[in-house]
Amino acid sequence: MVLPKDHAASRLIALEERFGARNYKPLDVVLERGEGVWVWDVAGKRYLDCLSAYSAVNQGHCHPTILTAMETQARRLTLTSRAFRNDQLGEFYRELCELTNSHKVLPMNSGAEAVESAIKIVRKWGYDARGIPPGEAEIIVCNRNFHGRTIALVGFSSDPDSFGGFGPFPKGFRLVQFGDIDAAARAVSDRTVAILAEPIQGEAGVIIPPEGYLRDLRALCDETGIQLILDEIQTGLGRTGTLLAEEHDGIEADLTVIGKALSGGFYPISAVLSNTEVMDVLQPGQHGSTFGGNPLAAAIGRAAIRVLLEEGMIENAARMGRRFLKGLQTIAGRNPDTIREARGRGLLMALELDPSAGGARRFTEALKARGLLCKETHDHIIRFAPPLVIDGETVDWAIDRIDDAFSRAQ
Repeated sequence: MVLPKDHAASRLIALEERFGARNYKPLDVVLERGEGVWVWDVAGKRYLDCLSAYSAVNQGHCHPTILTAMETQARRLTLTSRAFRNDQLGEFYRELCELTNSHKVLPMNSGAEAVESAIKIVRKWGYDARGIPPGEAEIIVCNRNFHGRTIALVGFSSDPDSFGGFGPFPKGFRLVQFGDIDAAARAVSDRTVAILAEPIQGEAGVIIPPEGYLRDLRALCDETGIQLILDEIQTGLGRTGTLLAEEHDGIEADLTVIGKALSGGFYPISAVLSNTEVMDVLQPGQHGSTFGGNPLAAAIGRAAIRVLLEEGMIENAARMGRRFLKGLQTIAGRNPDTIREARGRGLLMALELDPSAGGARRFTEALKARGLLCKETHDHIIRFAPPLVIDGETVDWAIDRIDDAFSRAQ
């Protein structure tokens, strides 16, 4: 017997609830298809995706060029491990280095793996190049950070939901206020090897640091001889209207961590980009990954980068981001008792609500009912991050629905 589609959705939700770990609280929409900026649920209803899988789908859902690259490579060779070379990895390295002005690439799979890898690299550099006593290297990190879910990464989180109940944690991290260059400077010691930061804190609610903060971090690292690590897993690859968010401040990190959109949403791919001096501290056998750098990932990554550039998605993110943010700011102006601030850069935006508004979840539910999918973060913030292929007409469509949801909530 074929169940009605609304019954099918209820059944699939029930299966998730019964058999799955309850570490997520998704909206109750069951998606089965996507194309460009749109996704469809099992009942055939269409929604505008304003989350982009946390910026993993910058190029739009099921981009045909990336899909073709994936299918072609999957029929040829998918995995060799790094015990052998493959015909895709060298070209992937070259194209990524030329694009980002990097010297070396370390390929990994998830964003968290890449951040962990960057931590290992700068610690070893500190011991080898600076003579820091073994086991005493320190890395300065920022409050409200989100770099992943591994034990080391949640261990220096300032969010109790991330670290509560999971200790003990590895040592060697000093937490300072994000956006406060004086706090970062005070935290530097003769054991410090690096400062790790996000150019914009996405998971924290699209927190944009004060003007010049990244330039000041760059100068501080130069003055003290330590490494600057920027986590561009969410902000990188066009999301903020430039290839990397660091470009807004005219700087280059010593190590840049990317992921998510590096595959256009087709496959887990991440990478650490670095200069040669730092990356070359790694010797054979000291770090690795069975899947990192596999030929399927490399082929997909090459295609994902190519369409990002050739189809003008980065420039479009800048244009459409200005249009979208202007609309959000207009809505905020109409709802001063409900919305504290509309903010963003490129197509990474947020509405921060007043605590008296009753929480952001009810608004994301209301927007789902209007055909727009987004997600709350930290109770009172709604994040908007549609694919970079969105056009002006669709931006206006989204703004109309967001406006309606807030006007009817009064």
